[in-house]
Amino acid sequence: MPNTKGLLKKFLKWRYKNISNKTFVHLMSLVVGLISGLAAVTLKNLTFFIQALLEKGIAITENQLYFILPVIGLTLVYLYVKYVHKHPLGHAVSSILFSLSKNKGLLAIKKIYTPLLTAPLTVGFGGSVGLLGPAVESGSALSSNISRLFHIDAKTRSLLIACASAGAISSIFQSPIAAIVFAVEVFSLDFTMLSVLPLLLASISGVLTSYFFLGNEVLFNFSLTDGFELNDTLFYVVLGVGTAFASIYFTKMYFWILQLFKPLKSPKYKLLVGGIAIGIMLYFIPPLYGEGFGFINNLLEGNHIKALGKTPFDTYLDSIWVVILLLFGITVFKAIAMTTTFAAGGAGGVFIPTMVMGSALGNVVAKVINNLGLGFDVSESNFTLIGMAGLIAGVIHAPLTAIFLIAEITGGYELFVPLMITASISYLITKNTLDYTIYTKELVQKGALLTHNKDQTVLTLMQLDDVIETNFKPVNPEMTLGEMLHKSVSKSTRNIFPVLDGDKKMVGIVLLDDIREFMFNTEMYETLFVKDVMHAPPEYIFYAEDSMKKVMSKFQDSGAWNLPVIKEGKYVGFISKSKLLTAYRRKLINYSS
Repeated sequence: MPNTKGLLKKFLKWRYKNISNKTFVHLMSLVVGLISGLAAVTLKNLTFFIQALLEKGIAITENQLYFILPVIGLTLVYLYVKYVHKHPLGHAVSSILFSLSKNKGLLAIKKIYTPLLTAPLTVGFGGSVGLLGPAVESGSALSSNISRLFHIDAKTRSLLIACASAGAISSIFQSPIAAIVFAVEVFSLDFTMLSVLPLLLASISGVLTSYFFLGNEVLFNFSLTDGFELNDTLFYVVLGVGTAFASIYFTKMYFWILQLFKPLKSPKYKLLVGGIAIGIMLYFIPPLYGEGFGFINNLLEGNHIKALGKTPFDTYLDSIWVVILLLFGITVFKAIAMTTTFAAGGAGGVFIPTMVMGSALGNVVAKVINNLGLGFDVSESNFTLIGMAGLIAGVIHAPLTAIFLIAEITGGYELFVPLMITASISYLITKNTLDYTIYTKELVQKGALLTHNKDQTVLTLMQLDDVIETNFKPVNPEMTLGEMLHKSVSKSTRNIFPVLDGDKKMVGIVLLDDIREFMFNTEMYETLFVKDVMHAPPEYIFYAEDSMKKVMSKFQDSGAWNLPVIKEGKYVGFISKSKLLTAYRRKLINYSS
């Protein structure tokens, strides 16, 4: 270990002398893209290996194995979390966003390997979630810890974490442009050459890693045969509205089911109830098993029978309306199956389930249009693709990612116009209905969400601990004026004195101006008490409850220059407006540079 530290120290000295910061960031973005790509490839291979082992058993038992496989997978995840990880699994992207806003982009080392184990176990045994979130989490944790190793500052560390997400997405979908756009939209980066070039390098590195290990194997074996028809414009508008309502349903269902599982205090009960519920859904709707890429590919090929798999309703599949109902059932139950997997303790992401739901809905809309008997004929494969874009735009609030991802999957931009129509309508309706996404709801409530609003972002990045001042002399309400003058006023450099009771709870404040007229009247030293002159502060700041934006608002509304901070009911110090504004200006300069 000493030799390793010595070598690292020598390397860092050599780097500072010979490689500029800009060049080093570019090199690091290549490395980050490579390791994120490796994490994504590892996740995919482990998951496919587990699924391949279980496929024969599922076929032999005629879907009956679905009843127990999710319970087995969730049990293995539960045992790992309890005895190895020893901390509840959080949502991958949300935890990264929180780390960027409140923890300077520092992620625990165990976040590198935990997703590589828990996500394949969850998805491989039937959990209806995706692998993108875990791949991004693993790559981001690697990026964070490498940045810490090489003494990279917090701002650059945040950029490299965004590079990790770009590398992971580029590797999974082989879509480097969409990967860059995702990092900009979701991680709220400024779209400048300082950020775009590292993202581009990471994205290229990630996709090359995928090609190296997987060759030309792609997730979607699809070639565009039908272009955009102007006559179909109205139908794409309808699809945009439909995917918007589906996005709202998806998001609300997610939080509703999580609340439904809260009364089950024991993880074992959650595991059992969730596992059985998933098993029942898989038995009746096999395409809900795992991520669902096979389902999407079958729909794109026009083979809806193969997409639906073996179900108890096989004898009724001669009717196209039964097929439509079953596909609509997948649209409805994908959100339920995904959230139940999370609530039961599984690990995974929401991005790919969103695509599965969108593909089913798009296909349903196309089939309904074609079978109404009104003489319309639209491309079912195109609607399947564009349905995915609509759900991504609505659920994740990332319309540009949706447009470029589907455009790259199709190998061209012939569907760019309908993609723009559907994605923009879905995004606008959903955004105006829900201010949050699955990724951001908790962060919005905590005031920890980074946005493209620079002022808001700077406030979010500021830490309350950095501006709290504690050099104020407290006084007791039972103190006499003489005691206050000798014990506090004479020893203080401040003109404000917090009044605390025996439990260090604040009961008021005394300003120097409040006692100025009595200070030199010795007759009042023993007859005037602190409780006689104290008064309530104009406002309180509540630690861990008030965001920095709210703190600024309290200063503005109260007109005060100093406000007390209360933590768990007890006084901890004051924040001064001057120090707060100075800290804000410094953070703004650092963020903008």
